[in-house]
Amino acid sequence: MFRALALTLWLACAGPLAYGGNKGCLVPNETLAHINKSVCVTAHVYRVVDAANGTHFLDVCSPQTADIDCHFFIVSFPGDEKSVGDLQALAHQTIRIRGTVHTVQGRAEIILSSKQQLHGGKEKFHPNPELVKSFSAENGGQAFNPKNGTMGQHGVHFHHRGN
Repeated sequence: MFRALALTLWLACAGPLAYGGNKGCLVPNETLAHINKSVCVTAHVYRVVDAANGTHFLDVCSPQTADIDCHFFIVSFPGDEKSVGDLQALAHQTIRIRGTVHTVQGRAEIILSSKQQLHGGKEKFHPNPELVKSFSAENGGQAFNPKNGTMGQHGVHFHHRGN
């Protein structure tokens, strides 16, 4: 009786960890239900695909899965190479990644911009390029065109036409 109780307790507590449990992380096929949310995802990286433009894709769908049935991927852009490190080392590994889930052509993606994401950390901050371009000392420091909106105490107030 004691052995049965001990085995039951072990399976309940250690079993999920021993068998690769997700403990607070989603699996790839659950990500589409969490668009625009920061989540943890546990996924096996089958291979790392390097595109000609320097973008890297972590393929988390098995080779037996047709492309049309693969609904989640991890992407890393060329400007983040120093922050993410050697992505080829992740091939054939099961990883946990934290990031915001985005959609691209009906598929969910997480952008890997910092190796800290693989340890529960946040994504690297990337400023909006349009905002950076329009916010400069040369134009008086205005981030928005006054014709489209004005700056107020709590941010931008947009003028709506036809109201």
